[in-house]
Amino acid sequence: MSIPLLEYSPSSQNQRVEGYEVANEDTPTVYKLNYATSDQEIDEIIWASYRQVFSEHLILTSYRQKFLESQLRNRAINVRDFIRGLGKSEVFRTQIAEVNSNYRLVDIILQRFLGRKAYNREEEIAWSIVIGTKGVHGFIDALLESEEYINNFGDDIVPYQRRRFGSRPFNLVNPRYSSYWRDTQSMRVLDYRSFYSARTYGTATSEDIRKSIPANFFAMAGKIITPERNYQRTIASVTTQIGSLEIPDTSREVSTPEVTIKPVAVSLPYSYIPPISKN
Repeated sequence: MSIPLLEYSPSSQNQRVEGYEVANEDTPTVYKLNYATSDQEIDEIIWASYRQVFSEHLILTSYRQKFLESQLRNRAINVRDFIRGLGKSEVFRTQIAEVNSNYRLVDIILQRFLGRKAYNREEEIAWSIVIGTKGVHGFIDALLESEEYINNFGDDIVPYQRRRFGSRPFNLVNPRYSSYWRDTQSMRVLDYRSFYSARTYGTATSEDIRKSIPANFFAMAGKIITPERNYQRTIASVTTQIGSLEIPDTSREVSTPEVTIKPVAVSLPYSYIPPISKN
């Protein structure tokens, strides 16, 4: 007997509110299979599906699911089945499902398949129980068969982030580098033993153990980060200093002494000649 899905209350996220925005660069592109009439348009639908599900802007050759691509090109399956196949692929399992806890996996899969974040912690718990009982494949099937998915995407539309506003796109969020993934990698190096037992009885070297300690990892990462100058704070600080700066008065009064000019006897090169009388 399967455990029924726990009830949770939806919150007022952007995708649940009617929007009146003017189309801009943030408006998502909608890819529909029933509008595709050429091989190029089919290719665009395939690559859009890869970007949405795998969150990779450059798809590796080893990630491609050529059998699913062939079926979609021949219209043997629809877009919803293609998305389902990508979610159940080995790539999705190793790159996303295995490197996250169930709670974070719920949020990531909701973003990839329904185009929205989890409403609250209650929804994460409810769907994590589904993952624990039916597995990731059962969780993906439940989402693709849900009324929310069918009403928004149907059979022929590639899922997309609905009404993104004021935040970065979902497909730019790396699914691996969380605290859960780092702790898991540390325990794998130590063969799931404590630091003390690995150092005392294990075969791991001291260098391996030092790399596994989270504090040492953060210290190493801090040395790699290039220091940046906060120009906004610098400008604000300089502006404040200029506003409160008092320029001292360095001027001084200069008194001009009175000069008395005295007549000086001058020796002329000629004698004084009186004027000639007209008489």
